[in-house]
Formats: sequence, structure tokens, C-alpha cells
Amino acid sequence: MNISVYIAGLSMGLSLIVAIGAQNAFLLRQGLRGQHVFAVCLACALSDAILIGVGVTGFSTAAAWLPWLDPVMRYAGAAFLAWYGAKSLWSAWRSTGALTAGPQAEGQGLGKTLLACLAITWLNPHVYLDTVVLLGTISTQFDGFQASFAAGAITGSFLFFFSLGFGATQLRPIFARPAAWRLLEGVIALVMWGIAFRLVTGR
Repeated sequence: MNISVYIAGLSMGLSLIVAIGAQNAFLLRQGLRGQHVFAVCLACALSDAILIGVGVTGFSTAAAWLPWLDPVMRYAGAAFLAWYGAKSLWSAWRSTGALTAGPQAEGQGLGKTLLACLAITWLNPHVYLDTVVLLGTISTQFDGFQASFAAGAITGSFLFFFSLGFGATQLRPIFARPAAWRLLEGVIALVMWGIAFRLVTGR
């Protein structure tokens, strides 16, 4: 283990993952509700770990071998995000005073929650760009120490996702008000649609 390379991977992984996106928005809402937080954090972190591992081991050339992969994933991801954004907007429109941010708030079961989380993660081509392509390419600068770089980047993912998921509980008093929940659902809808638009247009 090379500590300096590990720290480089940690800082690079955090710099890429902190950007607001569909996955982070989904995790934030689960953290605020206190529903399946550990499972969702773990699913996000393990997904990142797999993708980072794939990128560092040199699998980023798969896109060159399979040129159809990018457009298929791009449009599938955009369709899912558009649907999820519409669902969030509908939730914002129908929210009532009974909605709370605590664990007792009504929500989906563990299976459906994890399926939605994995779809948001794996159908988003930007995830592959950040983890497989960018981190995979950067890791080649540390010849012989790619494993240290990957370990640092994976650590960054675990730190960020679990901090976001469980740190969101500190915001529960704010989101105990229905208006705050409606605002959050509306913002999530805009984030989802914005990412879907960029996926379709390539902007």
C-alpha cells in the first residue's frame, strides 16, 4: 500500500462524487426519511467499488469494442430518470400535512428501494465516465500502485455515501414541515429531468 497514491485516489474519488446528481438526490431523500439508509448507502458504495475496480483493471476500453453500448445506456438512463422525475413531481404535488421526515413516513419496501437505487446508479452513463473512464485513466499514472489508487477512491465513495445518508438525519427538523418536503421533491424532479435532458442531447 502506497499512502501518497492512496490519498490521491481518495481525493480524486471524492472530487468526482460530490457533484449533485440523481444518485445523491435519491440517497439524500432516503436519509431524510430514515428508510433503508444503510442498505442504500451500501448499494451505492459497492456499485462504485465495482466500477472503480473495473476501470483501474483496464476495462475502460469496452466502450471502444462495443460502440452501441453508449447510446443504449444513455437513452435507457434518460427514460428512467424522466420517469423518476415525474414521480417526484407528482409526490410534491400530492404531499399533505401528514408527511413527515421520520422513520414512520410511508415509503417503498426494501426491494423496490434497492431496485430504484441500482437503476439510478447503473443506468447513468455519467457514473461510468467518472468511475470507469476517468479514474481508470488517472490510475495509469501510478504504475505498479493502481491498487492503492483504487483503494483510496473506493474509500472516498464509502465515506461520502454513508456521510450523506446518515448525516441527512440532522436535517429532519427542517423537513418535518410538508412545505420543505414538497420543495425537496420538486428539486429532485428538476435534477432528474436535467440529467435526462443532458443524456439525450449530449450537452
